[in-house]
Amino acid sequence: MRCLLFHVTAFFLVGSAQAGDWPQFLGPARNGVSTETGLASSWPKNGPQVIWQRDVGHGWSGPVVAGDRLILFHRKGDDEIVECLDAANGKELWKFDYPTGYIDDFGFDPGPRATPLVAGKHVYTLGAEGRMHCLELATGKKVWERALRDDYQAAKGFFGVATSPVLEGGLLLVNVGGKDAGIVALNEETGKEVWKATKDAGSYSSPVVATLTGNRRALFLTREGIVVLNPANGKVEFTKRWRSRNEASVNAATPVVVGNEAFFSASYDTGAILLTARSQGFEELWGNDESLSSHYGTPIFKDGYLYGFHGRQERKASLRCIEWKTGKVQWTKERFGCGSTILADKWLVILSEDGDLVLAEATSKGYAELARASVLGPACRAQIALANGRLYARDTRKLVCLELKK
Repeated sequence: MRCLLFHVTAFFLVGSAQAGDWPQFLGPARNGVSTETGLASSWPKNGPQVIWQRDVGHGWSGPVVAGDRLILFHRKGDDEIVECLDAANGKELWKFDYPTGYIDDFGFDPGPRATPLVAGKHVYTLGAEGRMHCLELATGKKVWERALRDDYQAAKGFFGVATSPVLEGGLLLVNVGGKDAGIVALNEETGKEVWKATKDAGSYSSPVVATLTGNRRALFLTREGIVVLNPANGKVEFTKRWRSRNEASVNAATPVVVGNEAFFSASYDTGAILLTARSQGFEELWGNDESLSSHYGTPIFKDGYLYGFHGRQERKASLRCIEWKTGKVQWTKERFGCGSTILADKWLVILSEDGDLVLAEATSKGYAELARASVLGPACRAQIALANGRLYARDTRKLVCLELKK
């Protein structure tokens, strides 16, 4: 019942979201799980039917869908662009753009990384330079904007800003990483600060909000480690320094919450840890660097098991299934490569970083691939979205809409 309460509550956080929508990073419950059923268990050799496709600019920001509208956040030239498209045919409904001077110090993609959030009548975006916008969903008209890096004297970090904000109780929660403002809560209607907490630097992980031991709590994996706080007032209730000793490292996977338990994972010789919430504080159930070390992809939970990517992206990470309660490895598909994953019904829908779309059974008995097709080019790091039987996926050149229903 606690797990069900988390899923139901998270769904209603996005206001006017309808059944089948994918309105934020990792979907309606922010856990990569879709309520979709009736997906095809096999595809033609060249992959699922392409309903529509269109050219896009730079970025690793995932598409989101609310009702008949799709929001795309990308970069063309020196502009970051928020586009609203008709989800059925890909035609543009409105566009909002603004100049950006972001340059990636390591020569990676210069586009936005954070995935938009649709909540009620608004769209929220956070660009690579830390510029946050609130736009009207119906028209694209700007409601407010904030330059968070400037406002809070936050460092650029290795790869700019990549955390996707979460909405809770009318507050947008962001791991800004600013001076005396590691985590900041902004009023959803005005963008004004409501509270700030911690001195932790920003990470590339996105926060989640869940009910733990009967209380709403926000969970962050910051640059320094684990932070659990009260989302209403920013009161910090638990912290644990949990990061690599290697300075050239990142924390990027989003926490996974099931009932009163929370799973965190990171690469760079960090590993994984499972915590359980008690009436007073948290207890570690297990932790190691052998079970599941996620470089950036967030693992997916189903029926007592986690499915995720183990190992560094540049070393061709493996796909792995582990037992939630113990961390015991159930199976490993070596050199699968990183990617993004959705659980729908009993299937894992995976877009590999190389552009292969894979359908596999979510079973702890062994890796069971049912279908595979090349649908995009390389460098697919944006999170995929599944809405009303259609999969929306992008690389840094193209956005495709694919039919996954039988």
